[in-house]
Amino acid sequence: MNRVIPGICMAGGWIFLLFWGSVELFWAVIAGGAGVALYEFFRMTMAPLRGWRLMATIGSCLLPVLAALFGHGDAVLAGVMASLLVLAAVALHGYGAMDDVLKYASYSGFACVYISLCMAHMVLVRLLPQGAFWLAMLVGIVAGSDTGAYYAGRAFGKRKLFPLISPKKTVAGGVGGLVAGVVVAEGINLLFPQQADPLILFGVAIVLILIGIAGDLTESMIKRSVGVKDSGTILFGHGGILDRIDSLLLTAPVLYYLLHFGFL
Repeated sequence: MNRVIPGICMAGGWIFLLFWGSVELFWAVIAGGAGVALYEFFRMTMAPLRGWRLMATIGSCLLPVLAALFGHGDAVLAGVMASLLVLAAVALHGYGAMDDVLKYASYSGFACVYISLCMAHMVLVRLLPQGAFWLAMLVGIVAGSDTGAYYAGRAFGKRKLFPLISPKKTVAGGVGGLVAGVVVAEGINLLFPQQADPLILFGVAIVLILIGIAGDLTESMIKRSVGVKDSGTILFGHGGILDRIDSLLLTAPVLYYLLHFGFL
C-alpha cells in the first residue's frame, strides 16, 4: 500500500499535467523535478559538495532544461554550453580547495547531460503538436514494461539479466516487460483519435522498452557504485525522483528525435 497510493497519485498528476495543465506548468514541474534529481545525484556521488558550490552546480546543470521552454534544440544546446562554462568556473575556483577537481568536473558534466539535457527533451516533446499524447504513450510504455517485468520475473525468473548491477532483474522479466510494454502501447493508441501506425508503433515500443531497461540499469549502476539503495526518500515507497525517472531519461530524447525527424 505504501507504493500503491503514491503510484496512483503520480499517475493522476501526470495525466492532469499533460492534458489540463499549461505548457508553462509542465516546464516548471519538469525543471523542479530536475533540480531535485540533481540534488539526489550529487548527494549520492559527491557528499562533500555543499554550500554555494552545490547550489551553483545544481543551478548551472539546470540551464539546459530551463532553456527548453524556448521550444527548440538550439536553445537547449546553448544551455548545455552555458552550463559547461559555469561548471568550469566553479572547478577553477575550487582548484586546491576541493579534494578532486577532476572528479567534480566529470560528475557535474555527466549530471548535466544525463539528467538535465535528457529531461529537457521531455519539455521539447511536450511542445510538439501531439506532445501530450506521445508523453502519455512514453510513460505508459515504461510503466507497462516495469509492471510486466516485475510479475514475469517473480513467476518465471531464474536467469539473471545483469546480476552485478541489478540482481533482481531476470531474462524472463525482460521478456515480460517487452510484451507488456507493447500491449500497453497498442492499447493507448486505440484510446486517442490521433492514432499512430500500429506496425510502426510496435517497433518503436520495442526500441523504447529496451532503452528504458538500459536507463534503469544505468541508475542502478550509479547507486551500486556508491553503495546506496535509493536515490532519495521524497516519494516514500518509490524512493527518490531519480529512481522514478531513470527509464525516462534515456527514452525521452530518443522519442523526441523519432518525432522530430519524421519516423513517427
